[in-house]
Formats: sequence, structure tokens, C-alpha cells
Amino acid sequence: MDRDDAETVLSATRRLLDAMIERNGVARDDLVSVLFTATEDLRSVFPAEAARRMGLAKVPLLCAREIAVEGAMPQVVRVLMHFHGDLGLDDVVHVYLDGAESLRDDLE
Repeated sequence: MDRDDAETVLSATRRLLDAMIERNGVARDDLVSVLFTATEDLRSVFPAEAARRMGLAKVPLLCAREIAVEGAMPQVVRVLMHFHGDLGLDDVVHVYLDGAESLRDDLE
């Protein structure tokens, strides 16, 4: 993300949610809950609003603040999605977009 305004945060969050759902073949009815975290420099909007705008009205959503760690990547929204499915832990596709891949040494 290059700035903290509502439309930028919501658009980036929606792209992440869409990719997570698509890459893991998750039906919306299989969603149990979604936890969003945002770094302290993102204050314009709750990332969960992106899920509501997608029509996820019945899915429990929660937003939280990331721990402020010196040198951490700025302007990051993270999503932890709980869903029913037949995927094993090795089969779940973890999605990192827009440079967030650098948060995982094994993905570079």
C-alpha cells in the first residue's frame, strides 16, 4: 500500500481476500470467521469493511492492531481466515501481495 486512505486500504484488502478465497477454493458458506490486523500507520478505515462490502454479512469479523516493532514493514494488512474444507495444512495457499512476500523467508 502506498498511502492510508479508505479506498486504498479497502481495495488492497479486497484483493487479498479475493485471492485467498480463490486460491484455496473456499466457498463463502464455508467461512467461519476472519481476523484482520493492520499496522499502526493505517487508521483511515477498518479493513473488515472490505469483507462487508463483498457481501460477507454473516461472517464474524474482527480487526486488531499489529505490534509496533522497530523496522517492521509499514502499511500492512494481514488476514487470518478460518474456513471449513478438506485442505490439509500443506495444501492451504498463503497469499502475500504487493511486496509482503518479503515477510516470509521461504517465499522470496
